[in-house]
Parts: sequence; structure tokens; C-alpha cells
Amino acid sequence: MPTTAPAFSDATASDSALRRFLHGLPGVDAVGLEARAASLGTRSIKTTAKAYAIDLAISMIDLTTLEGADTPGKVRALAAKAVHPDPTDRTTPRTAAVCVYPDMAATAVAALAGSGVKVASVATAFPAGRAALDVKLADVRDAVAAGVDEIDMVIDRGAFLSGRYLKVYEEILAVKAECGSARLKVIFETGELSTYDNIRRASWLGMLAGADFIKTSTGKVGTNATPANTLLMLEAVRDFRAQTGVQIGVKPAGGIRTSKDAIKFLVLVNETAGEDWLDNHWFRFGASSLLNDLLMQRQKLSTGRYSGPDYVTVD
Repeated sequence: MPTTAPAFSDATASDSALRRFLHGLPGVDAVGLEARAASLGTRSIKTTAKAYAIDLAISMIDLTTLEGADTPGKVRALAAKAVHPDPTDRTTPRTAAVCVYPDMAATAVAALAGSGVKVASVATAFPAGRAALDVKLADVRDAVAAGVDEIDMVIDRGAFLSGRYLKVYEEILAVKAECGSARLKVIFETGELSTYDNIRRASWLGMLAGADFIKTSTGKVGTNATPANTLLMLEAVRDFRAQTGVQIGVKPAGGIRTSKDAIKFLVLVNETAGEDWLDNHWFRFGASSLLNDLLMQRQKLSTGRYSGPDYVTVD
């Protein structure tokens, strides 16, 4: 089973030790955090830098379908779009991954075989996480057996908010052990954590438990990724690497719909965590509609004309 980074082994020795560590983290200056996020969002990115940023953002997308009406045909169509986002321009980058429910994982794996596009699957009773641990682990095993490259798990927000941090920590450890070679993204559902202090604590808890990525949201609640909560998580992974040497990825998800929004997030990454995170191995966007706007802006830059939404597929 994975173990905590040696520098923090004492912090996870018991429930009380973990509580002391998490509540001993510096408090978040909400006004300062939001002001910095807003300030970075005003950076002007144009011409060749904008073209580079758009291609980078496309390459970082986890193209996602998580609906009750998902069908094998819809998943295969999404996989085809992930490989060739713009069929009229084969220079368009592939997306990083396709993200589906576990029962659609085998379909996605078959459709993307040999493409270089990863398959991610949400698990652990996504999106609410309200299930017994053995049910959650069976969910993960099914997805891993189907051949996925990545698992996106949700934490037990009820346990976290009631201060049962060790329960959340041990659950992440158990899921990580079931992942095998698949990378683990841990979803906090920041919109339900209420405070920035809780988001900072959840970030450190996830990293201590062995998360490969920390992720803002499921995209299924009213408040999802924001510049401020993503900035806070970027600070956490930066500080964690400085203290342990271990690099952790970040994935904002939900509510990022335009190229302008995506570029603002890339500025946050560059100015907070640094260039090492400007790669789809370490930063992702959980999105579906975002890709269409990026493609339209890319077409405008290359042709000088705005093609409009009729020139991209509707997911």
C-alpha cells in the first residue's frame, strides 16, 4: 500500500496527529487570494503566445461525458473527437484524455487503442461518494480491469467536513492501492467545502495520501472550478514539491467554457506553480464545451475568420 512522503509520516500517524497538522496549516487570506487570482486574470495574451496557449489548452483537456444517457456510440464519437478535434486541420493537438463512467470504460479503451489519448474513469460512487468502501473499491477495480489509465475518485465530503480526516486519508490510500499503474485524481468538490481553509486542508490531505492529481470538482454542483480555488491548489502542489520533491498535478473541472477562461488558468499555472506544470502530465481541464470554443478561436487565428459553432461538432 502507498505510504506518506517520509517528511510527513508523523502527521498521518493518528487521527489526532493528522488533525493537528491540517489545522496547523497557515490560514488563507481570502481577500488576498481572490485579488491575486483576479490580477493574474488581466494578463493580455496575444498573437503567437495566444496560439501556443490555445494548442496547449486543447492538449490538456479531459474530454468528458458523464450523463445517464451515455451510450457506446456517444463514447466512440467522443473518442474520435479526442484524437482529431478538428478533422479539417490535422495539426490540431489531441486532447489528453477521455473521461467516462466505469461501465463505458471498455468502450473508450477500445476506441482509443494506440492513439496516445488516455482513458480516465470516475469511480468511488461518483459524484456523491455515498457508498460503502467495498462498493467504491469494486467500482475502481472494474475500471482498472477495463484498462483505464486514470481514476478520478471523489472524497467523502461528509467525513471531511465532520473532521474525520483519517477516514478520508485511509479511503484515498485504499483506492490508490487498487489503481495499480493507473494515476489517481482525487476530487474535493470544492463548492461543498465552504471555505478556502478547507480547500487547503483537503489539498494537503490528498497529497499526503498519494494522489497523483488533486481536482477541484465533479462538475455536478453549482460552484466548480474558480481561479481562486485553483490558485490555492496550485500553491499547495508547489509547496508540497518544495518540501518532498514529489510533483502532483492539478485539474480544475466544471465551469471553464471559453478560450479566454482557459488562458487565464494557464497564466495561474505559470505564475504560481511554474513552467514544470505547463504540460498535460501535470495540468488538466475537466471540460466538454471548452474544446469547441478553443477550436473556433484556433480557426479564427489561422484563417482570420470566425467560423462559429456550426463548424464544430456538438458533444
